[in-house]
Amino acid sequence: MPLALLALTLSAFAIGTTEFVIVGLIPTIATDLGVTLPSAGLLVSLYALSVAIGAPLLTAMTGRIPRKALLVGLMALFTVGNLVAWQAPSYESLIVARILTGLAHGVFFSVGSIIATNLVSKDKAASAIATMFSGMTVAFVTGIPLGTFIGQHLGWRVTFLVVAAFGVVALLGSLLFVPKTIQHTPPAPLLRQARVLLQPRLLLVYAMTAVGYGGSLIAFTFLAPILQDLAGFSPNMVGAVLLAYGVSVAIGNIWGGRLADKRGPVSALKIIFGLLASVLLVLTFTAGNPWLVVLTVLAWGAVAFGNVPGLQVYVVQQAERVAPDAVDVAAGFNIAAFNLGVAGGSWAGGLVVSHLGLGHTPWIAAVVTLAAFSLTALSGRLDRNKSMEPAAPGAVPTH
Repeated sequence: MPLALLALTLSAFAIGTTEFVIVGLIPTIATDLGVTLPSAGLLVSLYALSVAIGAPLLTAMTGRIPRKALLVGLMALFTVGNLVAWQAPSYESLIVARILTGLAHGVFFSVGSIIATNLVSKDKAASAIATMFSGMTVAFVTGIPLGTFIGQHLGWRVTFLVVAAFGVVALLGSLLFVPKTIQHTPPAPLLRQARVLLQPRLLLVYAMTAVGYGGSLIAFTFLAPILQDLAGFSPNMVGAVLLAYGVSVAIGNIWGGRLADKRGPVSALKIIFGLLASVLLVLTFTAGNPWLVVLTVLAWGAVAFGNVPGLQVYVVQQAERVAPDAVDVAAGFNIAAFNLGVAGGSWAGGLVVSHLGLGHTPWIAAVVTLAAFSLTALSGRLDRNKSMEPAAPGAVPTH
């Protein structure tokens, strides 16, 4: 592996950790800063919202900056954001820190993908991108539970200091090993990018992504309080359960990708959304039992993010058909849709906790996930109807 690619992977690990480590720290942060659980949950929503909004805007605005300089600048912004979180004296200053790191996150994966493909031969481009994104998977398996453990024993601020240290190492790696001569095509102007949002079929896929990904976040955002307040786990045990959940997520991502390859994205997504809704519904009844809740959480991890490969493949397939000149832009908007789902799901979860109670988050998450199943079934039906349309007069057969 080129050392530059290793630096990108480490950057992805740090970014993935800082995005979701907050989930394990919500009870600790809420107590320390004197805010409610829903207010602490907004720290997930605001981060994701800054990713979703900042990614297309900042990617377009920074299109002419050399890739290496931009990457180093992004990791510097990311590090500063985590240092602000480390020193945050109040809830409001922690919000500022989350927004700063979210802005860096939004542009990093767009820029990082371009750099990764330039580091290897063309026939290894997909593997290079997969290697970089593996940093996010490793964050789920080790970064989030480790960050939760540190936060519970040394204080949540120390968690952000440790993440900032990873950011510094990644920044130095990028500075030392990423070549200066990275070729890139400046992104399309914002108006051209926005035209993708006028395609109804792509909007449907974005809705599938936002609703399907966001549904799970209604409960996932408050997983630590569920384990502590409903199942009766100690803070130490919460970190152990999150570690097991992360391992399950890593397995589920691989399984989800293979299922999408074998069955096609629509069939795979229907299976995954159906299983996810079922597991979330079961969690409603097992949340109060320490043994059963662990088994349910393991099953949840196996399907929670298994939809990601299928959704990303499906949006590319649709873009190649309805917007062939803007496939990259369409795929980028799907990343924004993932983060809108995170923002909306964690915000909705906060409303549920405030008005109904913590124990109602799993079944409501299941209902929202079933809505994603329905959208997926609708999209599949439209695909079948399109394939059965007669060819236009004079059309040349493609087979």
